[in-house]
Amino acid sequence: MLVEIDDKIVSTQIFEKKFVCDLNACKGACCVEGDAGAPLTKEEVGFLERDFEVIKPYMREEGIKAVEASGVSYLDEENEPVTTLVNGGECAFVFFDENGITKCAVEAAHLDGKTDFKKPISCHLYPIRVKKFNDYEALNYDKWSICEPACACGDALNVPVFRFLKEPLIRAFGEPFYKELETVDGELKKND
Repeated sequence: MLVEIDDKIVSTQIFEKKFVCDLNACKGACCVEGDAGAPLTKEEVGFLERDFEVIKPYMREEGIKAVEASGVSYLDEENEPVTTLVNGGECAFVFFDENGITKCAVEAAHLDGKTDFKKPISCHLYPIRVKKFNDYEALNYDKWSICEPACACGDALNVPVFRFLKEPLIRAFGEPFYKELETVDGELKKND
């Protein structure tokens, strides 16, 4: 089912499905698997280009070489910008902590105050994927088998996708939009 909020069409799965990232279980697989880099806006490509030198110290050598050879992004099959990959695999901006968990060099630089760019909004919003059309944006839940631990954790904690993603949803669409999501969630619960 779909719900319309302003100029957005929202899948009710973001209210129904439960999700809480479990990095100890998945090790951040969404940053290293898949068939393309992380979706970027044109503005985000500019941020990555602008701040590459301050992000670089957090990156692995392979990622640095990939970006230096190809740039911070490339165009995917839909002609949209996505982050550069290392050998067609992981995002060029990842590094691995002492526990083998994938981390984001962009976010690490942000947390250290080196850049005001937190990380690509598509990464921050995952498992919600946003698709822009002429007159509206569609927000859908993206089911991916590597996120089964996150779904199990969300079920155990009873946390719907939209609540888990409160901060990125507000970052992307503003506080009033998030409040509308809470209202819709209340209405959906009444109708159950």
